[in-house]
Amino acid sequence: MTELTTVYNPFEPGFVENPYPQYRGARETDPVHQSPFGVWVLFRYDDVLHFLRDPALSVEDRNAHPTPLTQLAQETIGEEAERGSFAMLNRDPPDHTRLRRLVSKAFTPRMIEGLRPRVQQWVDDALDRAAADGGMEALGDFAFPLPFTVITEMLGMPETDGKQLREWSGTLVRTLEPVPDTELLKAIAAAGTHMRELVSEAIAWKRADPADDLLSALIAAEEDGDVLSEDELIEQVMLLYIAGHETTVNLIGNGILALARNDEQYKRLRHEPELIGNAVEELLRYDPPVQMSRRITLEDVELDGKAIEKGAFVALVLASANRDPDKWGETTDELDLAREGANGHLSFGGGPHFCLGAALARLEAQVAIGSLAARFPTLTLAGEPVWNGRINLRGLDRLEVSLA
Repeated sequence: MTELTTVYNPFEPGFVENPYPQYRGARETDPVHQSPFGVWVLFRYDDVLHFLRDPALSVEDRNAHPTPLTQLAQETIGEEAERGSFAMLNRDPPDHTRLRRLVSKAFTPRMIEGLRPRVQQWVDDALDRAAADGGMEALGDFAFPLPFTVITEMLGMPETDGKQLREWSGTLVRTLEPVPDTELLKAIAAAGTHMRELVSEAIAWKRADPADDLLSALIAAEEDGDVLSEDELIEQVMLLYIAGHETTVNLIGNGILALARNDEQYKRLRHEPELIGNAVEELLRYDPPVQMSRRITLEDVELDGKAIEKGAFVALVLASANRDPDKWGETTDELDLAREGANGHLSFGGGPHFCLGAALARLEAQVAIGSLAARFPTLTLAGEPVWNGRINLRGLDRLEVSLA
C-alpha cells in the first residue's frame, strides 16, 4: 500500500501546481486504485467514461458506506456535512431529472447565444483597461469578474461583495475533494452558512420583486404540478451561483496560463481566429477546470481484476482521462489547439450529469480567450502563477501577465 500511495498522493507538495506526473504514474502502475481514505480512484479514459455514463451508479452520498474522511466530517461539523444533498448535482433520477428539467429552461442554446453581445462588451471593456496598463492580473481583473457578472445577471441576484463571495465560494467548493483538515471543514461549514443566508435573502427579495431572470423563474417554476421545495430552491440557486462562475474562472485562467507557456500556440490562435472553438476544447482537455467527478456503486463491480464493493465511493479523474495516451496518442501532454477530436475530453462529465452550463462556459471562454489573442500580439507571464491550493476545482489565485 505504501508504494501505491507514493504514486497517487494529492496531498504531496507540488501536486496542485502540477498533478499530471502523478496521474501518468497511476495510469501506468495502478489505474484502478484503492486509496487509504476508503475511496477507489480511476485514471484511464475508458474506465472514467464508462463510470460517468453507467446508469446503474449513484451520486447520492447516502448510498456510500462511511469512509475515514466522511466520518471525520460528521464528527467535526455534524449535520453541516449533509448540506447540498438537495442540489441536482447530488441527486439520482427521478429527482435529478425533475430538477434538471426545471432549471434547464434557462440554458437553451438560443438563450445562451443571446448573451454573446453582453459578454463581448464586457470582455472588450476589460481588455481596454489591460491595454492601457500594459497587462493585467488575469484572475482578479478578467477571469473571475466575467463569469461572476454573467451568472449574477442571469440569476438576477442583488449586488453583493464580489471579493467576499469569491472567498466563500472558493472555500465551499472544497467539499468536492478529500478534506482531512478539521479547521478547513469548519471553514467550509461557515462558508456554507453564509452562502445559504445570502441566497435565502435574495429569494425573499425576489419573491417580493420578481423580474425577467432565472431566480424569478425558479421561484415560479412549475411543471405538471411540480414545484421546487424551499430547500431544493436554495440549493439549486447555490449550485448555479457557485458552479456558474467557479469552473469558468478556472477554464479562462488555466487557459491563459497554458497559452502564455506555449507561445507558438498563442500565435497560431492569433493568426487563425477560426480555431477558437476547437482551441477552447483543447484547453478544456489539456488542463481542465474540474479535475474529477464521482460515482457510488449500488452493486459489487469488477474492474481490471479488482472487486469494487457495493457502496464504494469512486473518484473519476477527468484530468487523467484527458491525458490518457491510449485515447490521445503520443502528443497527449502537448497543447495543440488544432487537435483533431479535442471535444472528446471528459471535462464536462458525462451521462445524465453532463454539465448543464457547458454551452455558457464555452461561450465565455471563446469570447474571452479569442478576443485576448486577437487584441494582443504577445502574451507573457509577469510573475510566478499562484495556485488556489485545491485538488479538484484546481485553478489559479493570481496570474500576472504582460500584454503588447
